Amino acid sequence: MRKRPRQARSRATVETILQAGARILSDEGWAGFTTNKVADLAGVSIGSLYQYFPDKLSLVDAIRQRHLDDCLAVMRKSKAKELPPVQFVTNLVRAMIAAHSIYPGLHRVLLDEAPSSDDYRNPNSAFEIEYLGYYAEAVAIYRNHQPRRTDQTAALIISDAIDGVIHNAARRGMLGSPTVQSELIRLVSLYLEDVGDNAIAQSE
Repeated sequence: MRKRPRQARSRATVETILQAGARILSDEGWAGFTTNKVADLAGVSIGSLYQYFPDKLSLVDAIRQRHLDDCLAVMRKSKAKELPPVQFVTNLVRAMIAAHSIYPGLHRVLLDEAPSSDDYRNPNSAFEIEYLGYYAEAVAIYRNHQPRRTDQTAALIISDAIDGVIHNAARRGMLGSPTVQSELIRLVSLYLEDVGDNAIAQSE
């Protein structure tokens, strides 16, 4: 961003711009995404938009970051302790699907069309570390052992399974499918409870 909003009114303006940008990306794709369209939909002048976002690349980066923040918010609220694994996974999958359903076409555009900076492809980013950390914690809890290195691999498998199914469901217009949701919950729940990693742990 060109500058950070400090006052409540400025923060509201930026939020309106981000929501308008997400809607246009969802409805019209990258080819139809322009700062003029975003400003019109947001009800702000193009000058006001440029106060915060110097071009459409910086705007789409901010929209992508907002999506990542939303995913982290889901993980922070999803607590594994004191919940059966099926309930934990059910809550998590439903919340993730809900986060992706606000602008269902957005995620296809972010994945397949819109350019992105190297920061979003960094496997060691702060986002990746925190995001996978929640899954690794759940693995240790449900497999009833102290945290270990193999939990990180299991966390990656679970994360890729959930993200992959949900992102492809968004691409195919199937985010609202109860069958996709229930099968994803079943898949992840069974894997999360699996204690077959003992042999792997012993071989390392």
